Amino acid sequence: MKDLVVHKTNISHYRLVELSALADQAKPFYEWVERLSKKVTSSHKDLNDILMTVSQNTIKAILFTCYKEEIIRRPLLFDGIGRVYNHSKACFFFFAWMIRDAPQQRLAPLLARMKRSTGVNDLTAQVDTLSALFFEYRSVVKSFHWPVIREIIIDRLEGSRRSIKGHRLEANVRTALVTAIQNVYTIDKGYGLYEDVVIADKQIKIGNHTIDVSAEFISKDKGKNIRILMPIKTRETEGGGHSHIFSRDLIAAIRDIKEKEGNSVRIAAVIVAENWSLSEIENIKDRIDVVFHFDMSPNKFFGFDEDSQFSLNRLLQNMLLKTKLR
Repeated sequence: MKDLVVHKTNISHYRLVELSALADQAKPFYEWVERLSKKVTSSHKDLNDILMTVSQNTIKAILFTCYKEEIIRRPLLFDGIGRVYNHSKACFFFFAWMIRDAPQQRLAPLLARMKRSTGVNDLTAQVDTLSALFFEYRSVVKSFHWPVIREIIIDRLEGSRRSIKGHRLEANVRTALVTAIQNVYTIDKGYGLYEDVVIADKQIKIGNHTIDVSAEFISKDKGKNIRILMPIKTRETEGGGHSHIFSRDLIAAIRDIKEKEGNSVRIAAVIVAENWSLSEIENIKDRIDVVFHFDMSPNKFFGFDEDSQFSLNRLLQNMLLKTKLR
């Protein structure tokens, strides 16, 4: 990512770029809520018009429908480092972000008090509370259009990221993977040949090898699942003999994983290092699906550039959709 320099001073706002990219991956969730809202109300209006005009009971019906949606091919919602919320929490956070700040810190304690005093369950407490908030404060909020909600989500994700202790590079690579998966969802309104996706929220182990970022796609009708594995290699040193050693380690890991997993895995290695040997990069490329090499120090890596993201998007489309791209 290019530095923004004014009067010899770097004023780059990398965090905004990262969080904006992650917030954009919430749009399929927004569009899914809009589709269900139209279905519940038998309306052609957009989500903003529906939420601004319908009764509180209708808002409650929309929320219940979203929470209880049975189909597996639902969109995903993510925290500030690209980890997936389970569906119930995704609904709670998404609607709470739209109408109330700090759902976990401020709203959740009120819901807990409500449950203790009246005995209502989680779902009833959340839906009744959120529908009341929408009905009471929509005239104050004034808009539920996507550009407005996007800005709110950026702010909420920033708070989420601050509260999470994790690996920054891992978070950036996971964000790129999330973006590619959501790109497929936007095209297909699902995950193509697969029923569902499970994105690992931390490193996984395959044999003796650690994979930093990964996702598993669940097959329909008890077929074979497939996985995408994204090992990350970072080095502060400038290549040379070091790149040969690190490449050799990566190649050995790839060989062991392929022997164990067969053709059920796709591997996309991410290398963030200055002056890594080009011959070593080509050697790795011969053994896996794709290598993303970012020729920079790891402390300057703030996520995939446009070309790299496009390549990852295409890899996921070819993995998941019937129509293969060239």
